Amino acid sequence: MKSAGELILYKDFSGTDEEIFYPMASIIERSRRGGMDAKEERQKFYECFHQLMEVSASHGFQGNLWHNYLTYLLISNENAYSRACEIRGNIEGSINEIALHDFEVFRYFFEFDLEDLGRKLGVDCIPVLLHYERFEGNGKVFNSRIRDRICDLSVRLEQTENVSEFKDCVTEFYRDFGVGKLGLHKAFRVEHHENGAGIVPITNIAHVHLDDLVGYELAKKKLVENTEAFVEGRAANNCLLFGDAGTGKSSSIKAIINQYYDKGLRMIEIYKHQFGDLQSVIAQIKNRNYKFIIYMDDLSFEEFEIEYKYLKAVIEGGLEKKPQNVLIYATSNRRHLIRENFSDKEEVREDMHTSDTVQEKLSLYARFGVSIYFGAPNKKEFQNIVTTLAERYGVTMPTEELLMKANAWELSHGGLTGRTAQQFIDHILGTSEEQ
Repeated sequence: MKSAGELILYKDFSGTDEEIFYPMASIIERSRRGGMDAKEERQKFYECFHQLMEVSASHGFQGNLWHNYLTYLLISNENAYSRACEIRGNIEGSINEIALHDFEVFRYFFEFDLEDLGRKLGVDCIPVLLHYERFEGNGKVFNSRIRDRICDLSVRLEQTENVSEFKDCVTEFYRDFGVGKLGLHKAFRVEHHENGAGIVPITNIAHVHLDDLVGYELAKKKLVENTEAFVEGRAANNCLLFGDAGTGKSSSIKAIINQYYDKGLRMIEIYKHQFGDLQSVIAQIKNRNYKFIIYMDDLSFEEFEIEYKYLKAVIEGGLEKKPQNVLIYATSNRRHLIRENFSDKEEVREDMHTSDTVQEKLSLYARFGVSIYFGAPNKKEFQNIVTTLAERYGVTMPTEELLMKANAWELSHGGLTGRTAQQFIDHILGTSEEQ
């Protein structure tokens, strides 16, 4: 008989996970030994069942919830073995023997007959636990693809014939998706706590693709080339997307993470007031097997703001070399990022080294090896965007009427931009009498 206390690698669980796994494992172990107090154990079981239902609802699990949960623990637990296998797959060394030992313990709990436990405890809810059907709309922690992959892995694990096959299935998941929050999520934000900066998953990512952005083929090509070089381990540059508002800069960045997530690309969004945490964030990700883009949206600085100096230091790196698995992507309406005034060149009496002052401000832009311009479309390009979007969304309005309305719309809604075109189509779709 195996015990949860025998685990070596897969041992440190936190919060609700610890409140479910160890109490449930203890109930199973005592039931195998015999002589348990059914009334006392039944109360503990119901508490575990309650916690398990809450986790299953928030994660969107279905089928055998106990197996789903054990699978979730395996793919969420960051330890020496799982981190070594993420994105790379099988590794060599003695740690494989220790991993086999832990997987044997987990397989023991997989194989345990919960229906027999239900009879011993006198509970009638075991069938629900084994054949749960999720309700529509539940599951906000993972995107549907990851959620379904977890449920599929759960079924594969329960069908394994031995512990080696069990280990291979889990390791394959680590290779394809990774482990823990960095493996199971695409994008993250930075939150500052008492103990420093924390990386928090963003669970609701817009499903934007580069093909959704009409036009800008050259700009998209440059962005793709740089990103592909990065994820493939070749030399790549920090990237600045600049140009007019509403031209698709931010959408392009979102599309990039959706396109290259499967290749190990992850994105961390950070704001300029958080630049003091940049070094801490980089320290947390520099030794992982993923590629990270640190994303700064709508980046610009007023002349009195000095945060750009922290950014310059991070981009260039100090004595410590900047990690090869980290790049910085930024969007801005300003090419040079920092507001420039004629006074920068005229205040000779206040600054004897005027050229140095100007160059200090311009040097931030120079630290982005790739700069990509997104300009506002002309009239013809704007109309092309409108007609393309109309066809994509199934708008049946005659083209001549559509363009006439679009021209009138842009005059009072932001001018000739892709964003304006999208807003116009949304307006048409939401106004039934105009379809």
